[in-house]
Amino acid sequence: MEQIEVGSIDPVRIDKYLALHFAPLFSRSYFSYLISEGLVLLNGVPVKKRALVSSGDTIEVAFADTPESELVPEPIPLDILYEDDDILVLNKQSNLVVHPAPGNYTGTLVNGLIHHVKTLQPEAGNLRPGIVHRLDKDTTGVMITAKHPEAQRRLIQMFSDRSVKKEYLAITYQKPIEGTLKTLIGRDPKDRKKMAVVESGGKDAITHFSLLEEKPPLCLVHALLETGRTHQIRVHLKHLKAPILGDAVYGSPSQNKKFHAERPYLHSFRLQIKHPMSLQSLSFEAPLPEDMKHAAFVAAR
Repeated sequence: MEQIEVGSIDPVRIDKYLALHFAPLFSRSYFSYLISEGLVLLNGVPVKKRALVSSGDTIEVAFADTPESELVPEPIPLDILYEDDDILVLNKQSNLVVHPAPGNYTGTLVNGLIHHVKTLQPEAGNLRPGIVHRLDKDTTGVMITAKHPEAQRRLIQMFSDRSVKKEYLAITYQKPIEGTLKTLIGRDPKDRKKMAVVESGGKDAITHFSLLEEKPPLCLVHALLETGRTHQIRVHLKHLKAPILGDAVYGSPSQNKKFHAERPYLHSFRLQIKHPMSLQSLSFEAPLPEDMKHAAFVAAR
């Protein structure tokens, strides 16, 4: 049983609070499961997932496996850029989900990771062993993972402290305004499955944009993330009226079809971070994938 003393916060649902407290190790749905099984106590009393947590509360959590939580190692090919005893850095391919989630417990990067790193075994309920940050399913490029719990803990803290430099390349339809964009990002009030720039109730999101190349109507854009909100670059570029080519959620269907873009052309180009154990400064790059190179070639014709 793990005990949490809640600090100064605004009232928030307990399942959401726990997911944020333990991010990115456990999902909100996992804590909903624990709550439904009576394994979460609020001030000594079992609660429902809609219960609100407030300043000064005490939460007790008994971690347990869910019925679907057994992770199966799978021989998924990994394009490894760097590996030592503590970390593994890879060039993530498109069409690859990072970690298991309800309805999708196989074929993920985690399944491939625990196959490659035999000593990396999940603790009860943890469907994200080794994972310290995420890339969307169809986002390619540099991603760092941990090979043991202590490295994972330290890397997660680095991302939380914003001491990691994350650079992306995107192909956009239309030219975005260059410079720094600082907004709030939250759930789209018109479609809760999407994110959007909002006036209130969201989280601060900061992205620095610069134009690398322009071949009308397409542009190659460099994005430096200062924060790491869900779909941040995709949402910010839509807000700038220069959506990412191939983005079925935030982009232009007609332009996606015209350029035969079947995924968002967003690539994690460079990651700069300190080694979690030695604290040596490290920098990793991943080359632009072929489909993004092809789009730039087509635009140039």
